Amino acid sequence: MNFVAVKSKEGKRLMPTTETRAAMMIKSGQATPYWDNGIFCIRLNYQSKEWTQEICVGVDPGSKKEGFTVKSESHTYLNVQADAHTHTAKKVKNRRELRRGRRSRKCPNRKNRTNRLANKERIPAGTRARWDWKLRILNWLDKLYPVTHICVEDIKASPWEGAKKWNQSFSPLEVGKNWFYGEVEKMWQLLTIQGYETKSIRDSLGLKKSSDKTAKSFETHCVDSWCLAYHVIGGEPTVDNTDIFCISPLQIKRRQLHRQLPQKGGKRPRFGGTMCLGVVKNTLVKHVKHGIAAVCGYQKGGLSLQPIQGGKRLILSAKLEDCKILTRLNFRYDLVSKQPKVEQNNLALQLTFDI
Repeated sequence: MNFVAVKSKEGKRLMPTTETRAAMMIKSGQATPYWDNGIFCIRLNYQSKEWTQEICVGVDPGSKKEGFTVKSESHTYLNVQADAHTHTAKKVKNRRELRRGRRSRKCPNRKNRTNRLANKERIPAGTRARWDWKLRILNWLDKLYPVTHICVEDIKASPWEGAKKWNQSFSPLEVGKNWFYGEVEKMWQLLTIQGYETKSIRDSLGLKKSSDKTAKSFETHCVDSWCLAYHVIGGEPTVDNTDIFCISPLQIKRRQLHRQLPQKGGKRPRFGGTMCLGVVKNTLVKHVKHGIAAVCGYQKGGLSLQPIQGGKRLILSAKLEDCKILTRLNFRYDLVSKQPKVEQNNLALQLTFDI
């Protein structure tokens, strides 16, 4: 059974409802439908009792993919499998190489300067992006459901015993994790358990975890995040929802001085940027011919469009007047369901996105 996120008339988060009841409320005019980054939601048009139950989000961190489960004592509302944020460190390295390379050529550059961040406590850019991505997902889920608890599988990479003061932050994993825990405790109740405890919970419930860490399935990462949420919130010991919502961070090409390699004629044309003919990249639009698509760039005076899930471009130079701007995406998403009917209904709702 799938559930629809609900907000009150004043915008407060309420307990989710079933798809059938949500459809009846929309048809009768009691609720207004809307989308929030691929999740179908409704907003009530009348005053209702604002009561909620405790909801926990289980977080299973990973190096390549991560699992998030939103669960109450009665139901499992959403399983999210997210791709980890891993490309920041490479971008920082390329930026440094380009900046240093410009100093030996006759082109705009700045002089070398002393490291202003030396001997200062800070989080490396790659580490901050990886853990901030988890926090962004939790904030997004908190806007959909009245989340009260966060349970995270604790991971450790402490420095060796007897390490000196300068070596206390040797592991970026520990630095990012401690920062993440501090931010979570400001908004929710935080609980952490060790990996072997998660395994014992999974074994006691008779659940199995897939050995393929990159597969799009509930048994890959969400099975652990479900166990974490179950450990905190309780309920029936059987999984009532194995559908997963796959998301991945947007890799936006920020504005650069020019391309890394010269083009024909030895010229280095402009590269990157977030604006396309006045439209922000990764904005969801509805094209007259290709339907719902995302803006990924511009070429020959038109917008380049591609599917929501990414992949091959649909059109290279779509006219701006042929596109109806809907909303801006925060990440790429895809629904993986074992129920064909649910997939068809979700696709129908996607194609009729004109609200």
